[in-house]
Amino acid sequence: MPYKIAIIGASGYTGAELLRIIATHLELEVAALAANSKAGQTMAQVFPHLRHLDLPTLVTWEEIDFSQIDLCFCALPHKTSQEVISRLPGHLKIVDLSADFRLHDPGAYKRWYGNDHAAPEMQKEAVYGLTEFYRAEIAAARLVAGTGCNAATGQFMLRPLIAGGVIGLDDIILDLKCGVSGAGRSLKENLLHAELSEGTHGYAVGGTHRHLGEFDQEFSALAGRDVKIQFTPHLLPINRGILATGYVSGEAQAVHAALAAAYADEPFIEVLPMGETPSTHHVRGSNFCHIGVAGDRIPGRAIVVAALDNLTKGSSGQAVQNANLMLGIAETTGLMFAPCYP
Repeated sequence: MPYKIAIIGASGYTGAELLRIIATHLELEVAALAANSKAGQTMAQVFPHLRHLDLPTLVTWEEIDFSQIDLCFCALPHKTSQEVISRLPGHLKIVDLSADFRLHDPGAYKRWYGNDHAAPEMQKEAVYGLTEFYRAEIAAARLVAGTGCNAATGQFMLRPLIAGGVIGLDDIILDLKCGVSGAGRSLKENLLHAELSEGTHGYAVGGTHRHLGEFDQEFSALAGRDVKIQFTPHLLPINRGILATGYVSGEAQAVHAALAAAYADEPFIEVLPMGETPSTHHVRGSNFCHIGVAGDRIPGRAIVVAALDNLTKGSSGQAVQNANLMLGIAETTGLMFAPCYP
């Protein structure tokens, strides 16, 4: 029998992406869908591209009978997510796609998100959901905190290099471009077509982006000392995709070798041949991440480039990967679909 799944926040982009993935997942069955602002509507009304699926009508999350649910995906905004999750029953396995349980330190959460955490005990319980590096912990967890899409991309590039000691830790620069779906589905003036198309711009410039909290936490724990990178994200006028370029001090061949060794047995991480770099086109709509390495004209410097789909590997695909582990399903189940090209 398939496991019964609920999705809270099903009317957002990550909710729709979860449904697209689960539609062909033979071991998961969508039993309940919640979106309080659109309760009473069908998914065909909210997302016409899903009208071919036989899905439950949207309800408020309070109306769901969770005694019949094995695992719940929570795809709500930060702050709202912690308030809802703290009221869910204790037997329920939960994969949270928001930022609310990513940071272990309540003080760090308040610094980056501007409010006290409403469920600090659950914050301690949550396992960070970067699947390739926390498999055992995720498999045993009740609550898994999905990573930020930018944070996942940067960590796939840099974690093996920090752990392997092949790069300097004090001069890491990460320049990242992300498609507009990374900002969510809510209406925002700066995301209107006339405001966004035919241009691109940096945002949260100067070290104010919230995903820096994840980089600080994870890289510092890995290195055993404070590691703070320079990070600037840019908004691209495309729907999906992240392309990140990292500038590091280290020999390019050693950098490539460390990445190739770290991901040799990983089904979703592809390290390209030395000198090749990826494109967002090559991972669109998939759960794959491509990483390339090139040498720089300056001796002792290397350039690392990574591409992934922010809605899939950066969010909902990662969430299903984690759910598979939590439910004892083969990790790749439902996720080996090819990218959509062109």
